[in-house]
Amino acid sequence: MSWHVVPIDFVIILFSGCFTFTGGKDRRSGLILTIPLCTEQTSMEELSSTLDYLLGIPSDKCKARGFTVIVDGRKSQWNIVKTVVLMLQNVIPAEVSLVCVVKPDEFWDKKVTHFCFWKEKDRLGFEVILVSANKLTRYIEPCQLTDEFGGSLVYDHIDWVNKRLVFEKFTKESTSLLDELVVINDSEKSSQLDKERPPDCNFLPSLDPETVLQTGHELLSELQQRRFNGAEGGGVAWSPMDDELLAQPQVMKLLDSLREQYTKYQEVCRQRSKRSQLEDIQTKVMQVVNWLEGPGTEQLRTQWGIGDSIRASQALQQKHEEIESQHSEWFAVYVELNQQIAALLSAGDEEDLVELKGLQQQLSDVCYRQASQLESRQNVLQSAHEFHGTAQDLSQQLDGLLGMLCADVAPADGAAIQQTLKHLEEKLKSVEGALVGLREKGQVLMDQMSNQTSWSYGKDVPIDNKDNVDHIQGVMEDMQLRKQRCEDMVDVRRLKMLQMVQLFKCEEDASQAVEWLGELLDALLKTHIRLGDDSQETKVLLEKHKKFVDVAQSTYDYGRQLLQATVVLCQSLRCSTRSSGDTLPRLNRVWKQFTVTTEERVHRLEMACSFHTAAEKSFCPLCPPFRSEQYFGSPGDMASSAEHIRDKMKLVEDRKLTLHLDGCVTCVHQVKMSNQTFVINLD
Repeated sequence: MSWHVVPIDFVIILFSGCFTFTGGKDRRSGLILTIPLCTEQTSMEELSSTLDYLLGIPSDKCKARGFTVIVDGRKSQWNIVKTVVLMLQNVIPAEVSLVCVVKPDEFWDKKVTHFCFWKEKDRLGFEVILVSANKLTRYIEPCQLTDEFGGSLVYDHIDWVNKRLVFEKFTKESTSLLDELVVINDSEKSSQLDKERPPDCNFLPSLDPETVLQTGHELLSELQQRRFNGAEGGGVAWSPMDDELLAQPQVMKLLDSLREQYTKYQEVCRQRSKRSQLEDIQTKVMQVVNWLEGPGTEQLRTQWGIGDSIRASQALQQKHEEIESQHSEWFAVYVELNQQIAALLSAGDEEDLVELKGLQQQLSDVCYRQASQLESRQNVLQSAHEFHGTAQDLSQQLDGLLGMLCADVAPADGAAIQQTLKHLEEKLKSVEGALVGLREKGQVLMDQMSNQTSWSYGKDVPIDNKDNVDHIQGVMEDMQLRKQRCEDMVDVRRLKMLQMVQLFKCEEDASQAVEWLGELLDALLKTHIRLGDDSQETKVLLEKHKKFVDVAQSTYDYGRQLLQATVVLCQSLRCSTRSSGDTLPRLNRVWKQFTVTTEERVHRLEMACSFHTAAEKSFCPLCPPFRSEQYFGSPGDMASSAEHIRDKMKLVEDRKLTLHLDGCVTCVHQVKMSNQTFVINLD
């Protein structure tokens, strides 16, 4: 009898202990059924159902040996005992071989004559005996009786009931679960044979197979361990009851069947999971592909400008970063899907490989194409930013150079002009380098734009960048024109500065000429004082003086030419003359002083030359020609004559000076005075 068909109320009866299989056996090896009656009334129907359930537990072989029933009436009334005996007749007359009614020690003796069970043996179908508890061992061995009947058999009724309920619960759940798993597995097998019929993925077992299997294993372990558990506690060892031994193969059989069907069910679930995962991957792949080929491509298609300034290019870069951020979310989904597909490919069935590889290839193609377009667009924007940055720097350099060229130049000297001119040259060289860099960046940008394509309807579509190219070329041409204008202005400024350098040089050289002329005048006044001791020396001094004057004249003429050049340069530079009011008057003043002094020097030399010439003419008649000592006499005579001649010459000189040069005495006196004042070495 199955547990689920028995009324639930009999569980209470089982726990009350009205019927028990203690595990004891009679001398024929038949099971002993104990019925401990009490004063409380129990429905005969419930007792009959409970008894019917208990008698369904033993095996047929065990039933064939018959049962010995112990009806414990010591706490019950005689009519209840009689009713129970009659119930046994109605329920199991064939299985009962002996009924031992345990009577009270004193109460029933007078009433036994009213109903003799031994006379009813033929009608009942089994033997009924009345026996006191202490004499029950005459019919049953003490080791097969529990302690309440004076025996040594160990029995825990509550433990047996709990274990029996667990067994019944497992049997019920495992049987129901097996039926469900069989239906699920057969349904899955049919759906695999019929590809057009979708499987019923919502059909799931009502119980958790893992939980039921765990319950069965625990029950089986409990049944296998309860063999001799009484010896360890010091009690009497006892063997498991027949129902426990009988339950073990049933539990094992159910577990084997359940494991077999559960293994198939796990494969079904795996196949379901694989199909579900594959369908989920297909759905997500199409979502990624549709977005990238749809909204993602449309975003890129509308963003192809490069801007006309750094600020505009930065705004475009920020917009592109927002687009990249949206794409990154889908690229993350792509990475996850690619990993899932790779895992399925490594453990997938042959029939799924083609589909999975197709999905993977489709997804990779679209993602890589979109990533390539994003990178290309990013490179274009980066190049555009660098191009506009270089153009802006070049424009600022040109503005600075133009400001320098438009500013008035008022340098203090030629070195400052040279420094300014060097600074201009460096600025112009920097502008030329920046323009070369601008052309290079512009060419790179145009090359990148020429390689750009758009993805539309599965095809590469060229992009019209004519406006962008025209803008780039226009910027480069404008910068070239501005640079050319600055170059022209630099040439003009360079010429002007060179003229200013020349002007400063002329003024400097003119001042130097004035200094030289002053030095010549100083030398003339301080060192050119000798007039010579004779006419010949005076003539030499006069010749040297003329050369000295020629040098001074050349210096003066050179200074005048330089000052004339400064006048011309000032007129060319449109600036007021800086030399006529200072250098030229100084030059003329020094030259005038030099001229007066040199004329006086010439006059003195000429007078000296005339004097020495006249003196030499006067001296010649007074001095006879040189004679030898033999001709003029002895040395004593010569000395006397010479002394006389000297006296005469002195007298002649005095007279000559008195008579013929009376007007020159004063001049000679002045010359001598000047010889004491001026010391000039013409050599």
